[in-house]
Amino acid sequence: MRTLVIGDIHGGLRALHQIMERANVTQKDTLIFLGDYVDGWSQSPQVIDYLIELKTTHNCIFILGNHDQLLLKWLDESIDNPMWYKHGGEATVLAYAKTSNETIQKHIKFLKSLDNYYLDEQNRLFVHAGFTNMNGVAYEFFPELFYWDRTLWETALALDKKMKKTDLFYPKRLTLYEEIYIGHTPVSRIEKTTPVNMVNVWNIDTGAAFKGPLTIMDVDTKEFWQSEPLPNLYPSEKGRN
Repeated sequence: MRTLVIGDIHGGLRALHQIMERANVTQKDTLIFLGDYVDGWSQSPQVIDYLIELKTTHNCIFILGNHDQLLLKWLDESIDNPMWYKHGGEATVLAYAKTSNETIQKHIKFLKSLDNYYLDEQNRLFVHAGFTNMNGVAYEFFPELFYWDRTLWETALALDKKMKKTDLFYPKRLTLYEEIYIGHTPVSRIEKTTPVNMVNVWNIDTGAAFKGPLTIMDVDTKEFWQSEPLPNLYPSEKGRN
């Protein structure tokens, strides 16, 4: 049995189909999705339909992403966000115009069920963006930071890799968990298209919302599988580019 972690999908159902096939996912595998299922490519409603159905046959853990939260606010409370439109939300709004109210209600229920984070038996943390409390996720004062924070990744990137955990200046956040798996900030920002490991933080967002592929990774072996770059799968669309 494998534990597989999946990066930000952003409405790219075709890419999700590809990685599930390329990783040869079976019902014995545990699937941990890091959030941002929507916004970018045109199939956000279909992605959520697929995930709801997948949970009936597979062991799935679904983490809440910031884009999922923005969608929930729009669907459930009719809260518009102009910045959301500019960052992939417009494609989602257009897609939901063709979606029945019955399906929308199912999606609201799904979005409300998403977890802020998941901590496994090996003290590995899975969270969309990060956390800021120095004592860990259970003590976070501002839950929104689980899906909005970027300082955890920035800290891991900037840390002197020669520094030891016993050093007085070593960031306490990075000592709390065996490994931390995140999405949210695409590794394309540092000109990468595969998962990036900095200290004990693994970033699995390989830029599927933009010009990169979608990634699924075995957290034990670190073997990973990727889709084609999303613009190849949606040649008539812009995604979040």
